[in-house]
Amino acid sequence: MNTQYKTTRHAKFLINYHFIWIPKYRRKILDNPEIVDLIKNTITELSEKYNYEILAMEIMPDHIHLQISAIPQYSPAELMNKIKGVTGFRISRRFPELKARGKIWTNSYFCATTGNVSTDMIKKYIEEQWSKIK
Repeated sequence: MNTQYKTTRHAKFLINYHFIWIPKYRRKILDNPEIVDLIKNTITELSEKYNYEILAMEIMPDHIHLQISAIPQYSPAELMNKIKGVTGFRISRRFPELKARGKIWTNSYFCATTGNVSTDMIKKYIEEQWSKIK
């Protein structure tokens, strides 16, 4: 788990997301090693472009798990749109027979935040801010 706070010019943050998504109609495409490599390489390439850190990535036979640490510039929906959009486009271009059967991914996905700070820790941090002023 990434527990290091990150910083931009205007923010200090720790934002971790866990995404899960599936192929449209649960098609059996994730058992193809070429497609798996294409997805992994594309997600890694996008991590550099959109400035997120890949914490974990597992491509199962019927779904994908991706845990990332992101910057607050992009919402989870924007990140998922970019990741699914680019991976789907590249799979379609490399395997046109899959595109002929419709979209590569379903429109839906699962997203959960996976930060490591509890509510009690946040409350304590906020309460301690007053002691720093005095």
